[in-house]
Amino acid sequence: MRKTIRRIALLAAATSLLAVSCATGEEDDSALTAPLPTAVPPGVSLTIAANNARVALEASGELGKLPFTVSSWPAVSAGPDVIQAFRGGSVDLATNAGIPPIHAHATGFDAKIVGVKVRTTPLYKLATAPGSGINTLADLRGKKIAFSPGQAQGLVVLRTLKAAGIRTDEVQLVEITGPKFLTALQAKEIDVAPLSEPTITKYLDKYASEGATAVATPAVDALSVLWAPTSVLRDESKVAAVAEFVKFWARGEVWAWEHPDEWIDAYYVKDQSVSVADGKRILTTVEKPYFPEKWDEAIAWEQETIELVTSAGFFGKSFDAEQLFDRRFEKIAYDAVSAPYRNKGA
Repeated sequence: MRKTIRRIALLAAATSLLAVSCATGEEDDSALTAPLPTAVPPGVSLTIAANNARVALEASGELGKLPFTVSSWPAVSAGPDVIQAFRGGSVDLATNAGIPPIHAHATGFDAKIVGVKVRTTPLYKLATAPGSGINTLADLRGKKIAFSPGQAQGLVVLRTLKAAGIRTDEVQLVEITGPKFLTALQAKEIDVAPLSEPTITKYLDKYASEGATAVATPAVDALSVLWAPTSVLRDESKVAAVAEFVKFWARGEVWAWEHPDEWIDAYYVKDQSVSVADGKRILTTVEKPYFPEKWDEAIAWEQETIELVTSAGFFGKSFDAEQLFDRRFEKIAYDAVSAPYRNKGA
């Protein structure tokens, strides 16, 4: 009798483990390949870290048309901070450059890219500390460079050094996150840091008179992405909301491009606290948004990035960039915009 009871108990335990395994394994995998829902169920909410999208949707009047609730728009933008927020469950969806998803994968966190916008021109310039003596890329040798390996700025540094023919051991890479770049520059703890607009304009307005400059770099940060933890994409209700937001995100980028005066007022002046004149000048450097029908080139660019950062000793071993993308979302942004935003140079 005792042997029979023991066998039954073992069988029950095995059955329970099998059920758990199926629930957490095969079913989860199938959820990530199942067709996307066509409608958002009532009561769905997302927490979204995408400030530019928020401003564009508010200014265009589209925010109220979202078929779900945005419970909050956390002011989280740096890649490492977004990954931490993903891990803590405080952010469901975020906008970033192409490098944070690579960083997340390297740390064992599973997330997927669900939206892609492509850029072909440099977004960053190299801001220099007063008295650094940096006027050209060749002057970077021996200098202290702000470096955040998990952010776009870190990739820009690596691509800049490669373009200039400078090895990483010929400079001092000072590992700090992007939000600390300005403080480090101002304190002259570093000689140079990659900055984008409008941050670089605000920095030069304050320190150009003391000798601070901005050196152009050929390094292109090619991708802007929407991405989400796979735990969110496994949730049938939330994944439906994510798919809808991809459309609003793409159309928000188009609205900002087509309404420059309103965008300058809403974003550059009211949200970023720069002047109208600076906003107009910055817009002349902004590239028209482009959303590709196929992600093959974006995946190839991510693969090239993976090889660059891993060969430089960051993020462990190389892996297949295809793992970072959820192809179910591939055409959503493309279909949401008109023809001029579907083709490069159109």
